[in-house]
Amino acid sequence: MPPRKAACVIGWPIGHSRSPLIHNYWIKQHGLDAEYRREAVPPEQFGDFITHLAARGYVGANVTVPHKETALALSEPDERARAVGAANTLWLDGGRLRSTNTDVEGFIGNLDAAAPGWDRGQQCALVLGAGGGARAVVFGLLQRGIGRILLVNRTAERASALRTQFGDRVMLARWSDLDSLMPEAGLLVNTTSLGMADQPPLTIDLARLPANAVVSDLVYVPLETALLAAARLRGLRAVDGLGMLLHQAVGGFQRWFGMRPQVTEALRAQVEADLISK
Repeated sequence: MPPRKAACVIGWPIGHSRSPLIHNYWIKQHGLDAEYRREAVPPEQFGDFITHLAARGYVGANVTVPHKETALALSEPDERARAVGAANTLWLDGGRLRSTNTDVEGFIGNLDAAAPGWDRGQQCALVLGAGGGARAVVFGLLQRGIGRILLVNRTAERASALRTQFGDRVMLARWSDLDSLMPEAGLLVNTTSLGMADQPPLTIDLARLPANAVVSDLVYVPLETALLAAARLRGLRAVDGLGMLLHQAVGGFQRWFGMRPQVTEALRAQVEADLISK
């Protein structure tokens, strides 16, 4: 019999990760002889850990904070991982350690599922933040053909780095300009930690967004952020961060176990229940 396949999520700390819940759900659903585990690995041991994945019995891994940039440097990244500047998914390919960043497809896949047709006639998106999440979002939006991305960040330096990397379709704006930018944006995306549990709130007025705009928040704790609640109150389509978490997991599972799983309401309900119980 072939050896049991295993994958894992590597982080420091790692106890909070919902990835095992997602992947083991799919493993059970497809009747695979496989397992997905958590691995708490401190930064000084991370390089050794991933260069010996096969010896540890793994066919691949997810990578989370604080290891994503190191994973990029120690693997063979694809275009997405290089553009985002971080790798969150590793897999072994004939002895070579390859990597990608599935946050890109997670973000776009979530929008497609939760707000079908969101990109129809879409010319301009407004993105809040300039960190790793913003890089994945901007890359995905540019690939989808969005003409202009208005990037708003409290510190100009990080925002300028994104414009330098992604080109003149990314335009920088100040936080104080938000209200005047709203009428142009068919999509508003929060990639900051504002509004997350134990973080300061994100308080912005959505009154000037177009009536057909979509509002997306990468935060998923809480599931209903103040931003999403305000969007729904205005009758706008609101897309939460949990869907992105679920959709970003698909690409890794497919690479490790050879089949493409589905993000279903049953899976979402299970992860929602786990989030609420904590």
